[in-house]
Formats: sequence, structure tokens, C-alpha cells
Amino acid sequence: MDDAALIELLQRFGFSDKEIDTYLTILELGEAKASTIAEEADVSKRYVYSIAEKLQSRGFVEVNDHAVPTTIRAQPPADVVESLSTDLEEMRPALESRFSRAAPRSERFEVVKSRVTVLKRIAELIDRANSEVTLGVPYSLVDEVADELRDAVDRGVLVLLIVTGVSPTDDLELSGLASVARAWEEPMPTMLSVDQEAGIVAPTEMLTRSNSAAQAIVLAQEQLGPVLVGSFLGNYWPMAAETYTCDLDELPATYDDFRHAVLQATLRARTGTDLVAHVTGRPVHVENGPSELSGTIVDIRQGLLEPSTNSFPVENTLVIETDDGTFSIGGKGAFIEDFEADTVELRHLG
Repeated sequence: MDDAALIELLQRFGFSDKEIDTYLTILELGEAKASTIAEEADVSKRYVYSIAEKLQSRGFVEVNDHAVPTTIRAQPPADVVESLSTDLEEMRPALESRFSRAAPRSERFEVVKSRVTVLKRIAELIDRANSEVTLGVPYSLVDEVADELRDAVDRGVLVLLIVTGVSPTDDLELSGLASVARAWEEPMPTMLSVDQEAGIVAPTEMLTRSNSAAQAIVLAQEQLGPVLVGSFLGNYWPMAAETYTCDLDELPATYDDFRHAVLQATLRARTGTDLVAHVTGRPVHVENGPSELSGTIVDIRQGLLEPSTNSFPVENTLVIETDDGTFSIGGKGAFIEDFEADTVELRHLG
């Protein structure tokens, strides 16, 4: 490494040009009086004492002020590098903790090579979920993210869970970990989507084999989030068997996640309860239509619960009868329904 490259690296640690000149002079001298360093570096003696205190606090030099005259000795470079490396490693947990809590959901991709890191990313994303989680994961690894799943359910997040590599007839411990859980004996890629904004895809062998060279992808991109959900609900959810369903929510209740509203409306309908839905959003096929609709739910087309009643796997629709006619309601990105919902309030009829 030439002097220019060394100077650039030292600048990254916050050293000024004058501080770098002084430190490099101390290195070349090994140990010297302040006056000698000042003369060689072309700075004042007073400045040498000032910068020496700063360098000593960082572990770059040792000031021997017990001797007369005071001398300044450069610490061995290997010791300096080791000290800096230790400081950086000590910083890492705090930096990662803050990053996981505050990282913006901007567009980004991350390639992950470690099974441990994949599970950590899954837990972090579930912990940040506000409205919806879809997750397919080997049953043997559910305990690794059980706390995060339980917390998500407790704060009102819709959690759709597929556990793989296990029979639906086995005694599975899934209560409270999902809104709806299904089991499938066959393997599937580990797939996570959170709020249709971020997700993870990991090959099966990456989490089930200790010596796998497979890699996972972590993504945060709004355009790809719905694709992950569509693949989950369209390709894997119908293949798995239902093993657990959550309890009924107390009504009235308002849902920002449309599928969550469909799930609860379906559970209520199966008890023979008539429901009214108040929906905010926008018309799909007309420009100047209403931004709110209220009416009795007269039909539900869904694939979240068995038996499914939809005509294709990702269809989840509420049909409501209002004073102005009957309208079909879909969620974010609705295109075949009459109305795209932002929020749905469910309440008892009457």
C-alpha cells in the first residue's frame, strides 16, 4: 500500500491531514520527544501534545508523561489494528439491532448464504409486520420463529402458515401461532411475505441440510411482494391440509388487510351470523364512483379456509347488497371486482 492509500484510509477514521502527518511522523520515529516530533512534522509543540492525547485515547500511541522530558511512543501497528477490529466487532450487535428496527422498507435485495441468517431475517420481518404474514417453513423449524408469530397474531396481524415435512394428522403444536395453519408432507421452498412489501425465498435444502451450498434471497420491493403472496396462495396453500383455525374476533372490528376481513366474515357466516360490511376504497371500473359502501354480506368467495368457495386460488371476495345495488369487493390490486377496499368494518346485522 502506498502513502496515498494509507492517508485515505486514515481519513476514513476521521483524521485531518495535519493529524495524519503527525501520526505518521511518530510511527517513523518510534518514540520521541514532543519537540522532535513537532520539528519533523512541521507543527507546533503544543499541537503535538494535543494530538497525542487524541491518538492515545484511540490506542494509536502511548504518552509517557512520567519521564522527563515527556516522550510519545507509537503502539505496534498490529496492536492498533487488533484494537480497532475489537471495537468494530463490539459495535456490530448494536448497529444490527438498530438497523433491523429502523431499516426503511425501500427497494433492496440481499443474498443470504447462512441458514442461521435466514431464520434471523424471517424473525425480523415477522416482528415488523403490520397487517399480513404468509409463511411456509419446515415444521422442525417453527420453534425458531414461534415467539414472533405469536406476537404478530396477538397484535392483530393475519398470519397464514404452512408447515412442511409433516403429516396433517400428526399432533402439531400450532395454536396461537397463526390465523390459519396448514400442513403438507411434501417439501416446499421456505417462503415469507410481510405486508406484501418484503419477503424471503429459500430453497428447501438450505434449511434442512447442514452442508447445503444453496442461497436465499431477501427482498423488499412492493412490486414483488404480491407475486410472493400469489405463489404462496396459488401454488402451495391449496396443496396443504388445514390443521388450525383461529377464534372469532369480537365485533365490530375494522381490518386494514382485506384477506383478514374475508377470513373473519367466513368464520362468522359458518355460524349462521348475518353481517354488515362498511368498506372504504375506490371503484375499479368507473372513475367517479363512491369512496364508501355499506351493505349486508350476501356472498363470500374465498380460498383461505376449507372448503374453498372461490373460482381461482387467489380470489377472495365479499359481495355486499347496498341500497344502490349489489357490489363485489376485493382487496389491494382488485381487478375483477367492482370495488377495491382499503378498510373493511364488520358488524352484526341489526
